[in-house]
Amino acid sequence: MKEAAVPLNVRKFIDERPFGSYQLRVAVMCGILVFMDGFDAQMMGFVAPALTAFLKVSRTEFGFAISSGLVGMMIGALVCGPLADRFGRKPVLVGCAFAFGICSLITATAGSLRELMLFRLLTGFGLGGAMPNTIALTSEYSPKKSRATAVMLMFCGFSIGAAIPGFVAGPLIAGYGWQSMFIVGGVLPCVIAVIAVGVLPESFRFLIIKGRERKTILQHLSRIAPGAKLDAATAFVSGEPQTQSGIRHLFSAGRTALTVLLWVMFFMNLLDLYFLNSWLPSVLSDAGIPLNTASRVTSLLQIGGTCGALLLGRLMDRLLSFRVLAATYIAAGISIFFIGQAGSSVLFLAFSVFAAGFFVIGGQTSSNALAAEFYPTAIRATGVGWALGIGRVGSIIGPTLGPMLMTPGIDSRHVFWAASLPPIVAMIAAFSASVVEPSSDPTSE
Repeated sequence: MKEAAVPLNVRKFIDERPFGSYQLRVAVMCGILVFMDGFDAQMMGFVAPALTAFLKVSRTEFGFAISSGLVGMMIGALVCGPLADRFGRKPVLVGCAFAFGICSLITATAGSLRELMLFRLLTGFGLGGAMPNTIALTSEYSPKKSRATAVMLMFCGFSIGAAIPGFVAGPLIAGYGWQSMFIVGGVLPCVIAVIAVGVLPESFRFLIIKGRERKTILQHLSRIAPGAKLDAATAFVSGEPQTQSGIRHLFSAGRTALTVLLWVMFFMNLLDLYFLNSWLPSVLSDAGIPLNTASRVTSLLQIGGTCGALLLGRLMDRLLSFRVLAATYIAAGISIFFIGQAGSSVLFLAFSVFAAGFFVIGGQTSSNALAAEFYPTAIRATGVGWALGIGRVGSIIGPTLGPMLMTPGIDSRHVFWAASLPPIVAMIAAFSASVVEPSSDPTSE
């Protein structure tokens, strides 16, 4: 009599194997999608002078236009995370890419502040919905020993995308007008979405817990481990406790304290990141730094972020600790403080901005990786989406603080002193999380 096959623990199966080319393809494809989020986030700071002149609006009014896009991102993250846990990562990701691409193209036709705010709101919805799903999908394809690195490598797409406007905005706007930035920001995601339809796979962990498409699961696992003995009779188990999907389960099974602390970290860090993204060129220009120099120095924020993501990713894979994240946040606060102390020294300023990017953006990618690891598959996109959604509230507030802090008579140093405070709060939250962090598998019930 033939013995029944032992079910294959998919989580263990993946964790015991190295990070291979198929998983790298998933991470890179997700990184390309996130690239457009970074491009769009930084682009608004560079089109601000031309667009405010065209629309005849003040900096304060334009700040609210920036925030309308961030409101859309918040709504997109809150809505699309749960949708992906219900219907799948891939369809939501592809739909979001098409949405923000088309809406960015429409933004190029804006003729009033009201139209600009509406189009940015819709663009933001697509951008915000894509991010939690790229994090979840990358995490679900990666072995535990390199999961944080994979997520942070993927998130480098954001930093690279945010660095590009510093190099292309000047020539494009000078030659073709501010509309050209939105056209580029619209065509690229539509092309990427078409490619993603054929290249990007669905999460096999999602398919397993939903009991769908056995053949597809076998194909994915065979590509990850070509030499593994898998056949049509293989039974699969997710390797995780059964968890129902839904927002309320973010607060069940002992997850309440860490969920709230993650929200505080995301809120404070994204507040600072989007303040720096939106207003750093203007603050440096007001301090007497030539605009071209200010733009290049600002690009170092994203270059530093890319380096931070790569190096901190390896550290997170070894330690995967909120204590490491707390140390990263305190270093971010110190770096931002020193931006204000740089004075007219471009070299010291460049070093401080690079360091701020290393720790602010590196801290964000680290928190993304920790959030993805903390939540089980059934609520991973919901957990990451809601953390990002709450964080987007901070990103909405960040740009609106610029006009308030940059009033006549206020020394630019004081602007950065104020901007160094949110990372301190995030550090306290991360240290508190390390105290309540479960010692066992974070996905256990």
